[in-house]
Amino acid sequence: MDQMRLGMCFPRELPAPFVREVAQRLEADGLDQLWVIEDCFFTAAPSLAATAFAVTDRLEVGIGILPAVARNAAVTAMELGTLAQLAPGRLIAGIGHGVQEWMQQMGARPESPLTAFDEVVSCVGRLLAGESVTFDGRHVQLTDVALQPAPDVAPPLLAGVRGPKSLALAGRIADGLVLADCAGPTHTRASIARTGRSLDPTFRTCVFASLCLTDDRAEAHRLMAPFIGSQLAAPWPGIDDHPHIDEIRERHALGGIEAIATMPTEWWHELGAIGDLDDVVEHAEALRAAGVTELAFFPGPTVEFTRDDLDAVSRIRAALH
Repeated sequence: MDQMRLGMCFPRELPAPFVREVAQRLEADGLDQLWVIEDCFFTAAPSLAATAFAVTDRLEVGIGILPAVARNAAVTAMELGTLAQLAPGRLIAGIGHGVQEWMQQMGARPESPLTAFDEVVSCVGRLLAGESVTFDGRHVQLTDVALQPAPDVAPPLLAGVRGPKSLALAGRIADGLVLADCAGPTHTRASIARTGRSLDPTFRTCVFASLCLTDDRAEAHRLMAPFIGSQLAAPWPGIDDHPHIDEIRERHALGGIEAIATMPTEWWHELGAIGDLDDVVEHAEALRAAGVTELAFFPGPTVEFTRDDLDAVSRIRAALH
């Protein structure tokens, strides 16, 4: 497992001060990464990342993800550059389109999300690399902008995108991908292929994997069946790429949540780190084989669930090493 770094996500529902405890615990237990989630209109990822850096010495912190147009591109570069100076070599920066309904709510919905993403990621990357940037685009306008100073170690920019056009663009302008929403091995492999970077050893892919580890896999399946049922109602590419998606939808239509809970175990391996320890390890190893370089387990949305899942992640790390 040397080629895949392990960590945990910090869900948007958690209270901001709790990030200190989570970051310190992950570092103490030998985990590699913490990924702080930014969704509108919850906590802001750069603030959480700065706090996590302040209470750790080694832990990498990933931002998952900044909506491209929620901030001016220069301000995004300033925030990322500042974080990179605070913790050189420990920041991973994720940028995505943002949920378009949320962008509409804040008056920032672009006419072309793809063009906006291209301009923002390209300009932010140039600024973090120390360039003086002049750019006149549809969504980004900069005149002789340069970071003072640029970070000594520019953070990798990972694209939190899903669609074929966005994945192809990510392969041209980003350093990697962030995948979520039931991104199993099949979806992950297909997404990397769509970037055109499958053979590039420097291209990074992070997956946020839903976590439910119990001693009884049937119990884990029962606990997670409602979540999987809710995912079926949305057009998530992660679950749509499941090798048995047609059969899963049919089972759900005929038997509801109970039919999801009693699916074959191997089907669950494509949906998340769900089941007993052997199941979770099999899921992780399949993701590694699919090209995942960083795996962040997504815990339950409360402080109590997250503390339990920190114990689980430590067990998983020991099993994988």
